[in-house]
Amino acid sequence: MYLAATETAEAVATSSTFNTFDIFMVLFTILIAIGFVRLVVQKQKNIFAIGWTAACLLVFLIVDFFMVKIWFGL
Repeated sequence: MYLAATETAEAVATSSTFNTFDIFMVLFTILIAIGFVRLVVQKQKNIFAIGWTAACLLVFLIVDFFMVKIWFGL
């Protein structure tokens, strides 16, 4: 019983929390941030697009925060 418990604990400790999908999440966040900056800088502003992009950027930043927090095991 004890041997099985230590093997399971070692498997959990050595397993990686990094996924390939995490790269896409970071890239999408950067892409949304670039779009947000471009929308804000434009002379003729589209308020709906700025608001929608800000909401999406906020969601992606929160997800990225927790994703990186899990990477470091915090």
